[in-house]
Parts: sequence; structure tokens; C-alpha cells
Amino acid sequence: MTIAKTILAAAVAATAFSTPLLAQDAEFQLPEQCTTAAAAGGMDHSAMGHGGMQDDQPGGMDSGMMGMMGMGGMDLESMPEHVQENMRRMMISMPAMHEGMMNEDADVAFACGMIAHHQGAIDMAQVLLEHGDDPEMIELAGEIIAAQVGEIEQMTTWLAENAN
Repeated sequence: MTIAKTILAAAVAATAFSTPLLAQDAEFQLPEQCTTAAAAGGMDHSAMGHGGMQDDQPGGMDSGMMGMMGMGGMDLESMPEHVQENMRRMMISMPAMHEGMMNEDADVAFACGMIAHHQGAIDMAQVLLEHGDDPEMIELAGEIIAAQVGEIEQMTTWLAENAN
């Protein structure tokens, strides 16, 4: 690992792990303005078979979600570690994105859905930092994390100030 890559990775990791929204080892949580109580008709994502991670697939991947993504029946344990980690993280952010977009208010739905969507981009960039080798991609991952963290903070602030 080059010195530049080490410094960049350390800076990105410090930035990424300084925000509680980014702690994917704990289940991703949308801001309270995005929860099912605010969703259209009180319908939450668990009512549609997206009730969080289950142990139907290796790594706790929900078989219903895997099937919807066209990955039903795949042996994830045989896939590279970075693929497994991307899938594990996606199984958290995708249902949250769906839940966020269910809000009756279009502006709130956009902010809530995008927060989860941006978290997915951060997660993918973090996996690249852990497993990638190309300096250009590592630099891009760092830039993505910095941009997405800032935008999540902007949307979270907007929700706190504007959402019911």
C-alpha cells in the first residue's frame, strides 16, 4: 500500500465512521421523520416482505429480497468477500430506501429515500476501501463518501426543520 493510499484511506475512514448513520454493523436507521408512522396509509416495508434481515440465506440475507434482485438460489458463500459484504449492506439499505419513499409528502419521501440510497453508495465505497487496489478507484471512493455524508447531513437537517 502506498503512503498516499494509506493516508487517503485513513482520512476517509475517519470521516466515514464519525457519523452514526454510517455504522452499518448496527442496522441502518432512517431519521424518525421517515419511519412507518409517517408513511402512506401506515404501511411499512415489513408488510411487503421486506422486514429486515433474516437468516434464510448465508450471511442473513432474506430470500424474498434476494429473489426480487434476481439472485434467488445463488450461493453467496462461494462469492468473493467483497461481493458478500456489498450484498449484506445492500440488504439493509434497500428496504430502508423503500420505506423512506412511502411517505405521503413528496419532499419528505425524496429526502428519506435518498438518505438510504446515499447510505448504499457510502457502503459500496467503504467495501472498495477495504478490498480495492486501484488508487484512482480508492480516491473516487473517498470523494463519494465525503459527498454523500454531506448530502445526508443536509437532508437530515431539512427533515428536522421541515417534516412533520
